[in-house]
Amino acid sequence: QMHLVESGGGLVQAGGSLSLSCAASGRTFSSYDMGWYRQAPGKEREFVAAISWTGGKTYYADSVKGRFTVSRDNAKNTVHLQMNRLEPEDTAIYYCHAGPPGPDQWGQGTQVTVSS
Repeated sequence: QMHLVESGGGLVQAGGSLSLSCAASGRTFSSYDMGWYRQAPGKEREFVAAISWTGGKTYYADSVKGRFTVSRDNAKNTVHLQMNRLEPEDTAIYYCHAGPPGPDQWGQGTQVTVSS
C-alpha cells in the first residue's frame, strides 16, 4: 500500500497552465501504473490520464488530449500532470491514482479552478 499526496492545484484563468504533482511513499512505486482522475461538483469521478509503470505508454481522455501531459519519475516516486490551455470545464478536484497491480489506491485530491 502506498500513500499518495497531490500538490499544485489552484486558481487559474482560462487559457492558463498548471502542473500537478503526486508524491508516493513506498519502495514499489515503479511497479505501479499511475494516473489522474477528476471529479467536478455534481458529477462522477472521471479518468483524465494514465502512464504505465515504465513510463513508456500514456493514455488520455479525449477531453484533455493535446492539452495535458502525464509523466513520471520513478527515481523520485512522483507522477506529474502538466495542464495547458485550461478551460472552465477542467474545474474539478484532481486525484492521483495507483494501480494495477493490486486494488485502486487514491490520494486525497487537489482542487483546480479555472475561471472564465
